[in-house]
Amino acid sequence: MLNENWLETLAGMVHGIYVLTSADGEIINGMIASWVCQVSYEPPMVLVAVHPNRYSQQLIEKSGSFALHLITSKQRDLLFRFKKSDIEEKFSAIARSKGKTGCPILKDCLGYLECTVRARYSPGNHTLFVGEIVDARMVSTGTPMSTLDYPGFYMGKE
Repeated sequence: MLNENWLETLAGMVHGIYVLTSADGEIINGMIASWVCQVSYEPPMVLVAVHPNRYSQQLIEKSGSFALHLITSKQRDLLFRFKKSDIEEKFSAIARSKGKTGCPILKDCLGYLECTVRARYSPGNHTLFVGEIVDARMVSTGTPMSTLDYPGFYMGKE
């Protein structure tokens, strides 16, 4: 039987905080992602967990791609911007380009990984997308944002 300390212990784990963008044709979206990790070096792949009620999950399913943006610990404004539900508000006054997969690539970030989905798993209440990196670039320097910089913590409840 699992004891009641699991939630507090999981909340103590440190994760990076990223902006995940997705697109299906001209339809775009962005969200904050923190459940992210590298899963392979050859070929280079990362994994991201997305809750099924997120609009981004639908776009990733349809397009088979996503982009992860590394942001600095000083870009807290992006946390609040990409937590909004209004897509226009998320992307207003944000310099971006269209990536190789069609995903929005934010110009003001530490770097990005653009991926095509190679595997999809549904082991619990989040969908796990394994993406093979098809384009990547470090854009600037700085300290990456982590959950230590985040006000509160995300435990997957939407």
